[in-house]
Amino acid sequence: MRTIRYVVVVALMACAVMACSQKQQVTPQGAIPGEKAKAGAKLAYEHNLRIELPSDQIAPRVLAVREACESARFGDCNVLNIEQDGASGGVVVRIVPTGVEPITALAAKEGKIASRSTRGEDLAEAMADNDQKLRQLEAYSAQLDQFSQRKDLAASDLIALGHERAALIVQRDDLQRTAAQQQRRLDTNLLTIRFYDPVTASGRGFSWGDWFDELKEGIQDALRMLAYGLPWLILALPLALLWRWVWRRVTRSARERKHPTQ
Repeated sequence: MRTIRYVVVVALMACAVMACSQKQQVTPQGAIPGEKAKAGAKLAYEHNLRIELPSDQIAPRVLAVREACESARFGDCNVLNIEQDGASGGVVVRIVPTGVEPITALAAKEGKIASRSTRGEDLAEAMADNDQKLRQLEAYSAQLDQFSQRKDLAASDLIALGHERAALIVQRDDLQRTAAQQQRRLDTNLLTIRFYDPVTASGRGFSWGDWFDELKEGIQDALRMLAYGLPWLILALPLALLWRWVWRRVTRSARERKHPTQ
């Protein structure tokens, strides 16, 4: 009997330890795990995260995410864009996959996740096309090198050869730059984080400044409509008077024909 109890206790303790370890491995609330393409795949991943925050916390949170990226706190990271507009803000960064989860956890701290999405773009065809162009360029460059070894080249041929080599260098640099950008897209994740205050965004918040701004815009719209309609009104008034005069003449003639004077 004691043996059975001992086995049950040990099993329960093992389950508890496993549960704790599983809890420790759970992704933090609101965080998005980074994505890394499997071997042989050419997938560039992008993440979008929308977070609800009070308007007074948006600017400090944008700054915190920016500083975490620029200091490489969570790995290699580059800030691509920053937006700040009162009750909303946003940060766009390119970061290594291992840094996506902690930086999104920082962004979503004490906030509410409104939406989150992840997509992967297949770059296999684009990268293969760029590699093929590079190989063709290298082959053409080798042919030019062989041609330049000839002893019977005229001065005009040498000048044309120099121009062609310069053009090849420019094309090769462009292709190599494209290849580097494509590889960077594979090695990192593009992360777009948007912050907004749902109260202000929905119009439930009240601000005298906003009220006066809207009043000013309303008056301006009304004046524009009046300025647009005034010429039509000036033109319509004499036409209406003319129509009234013609109508009265017609109806008067009709009455006189119907009831001739005796």
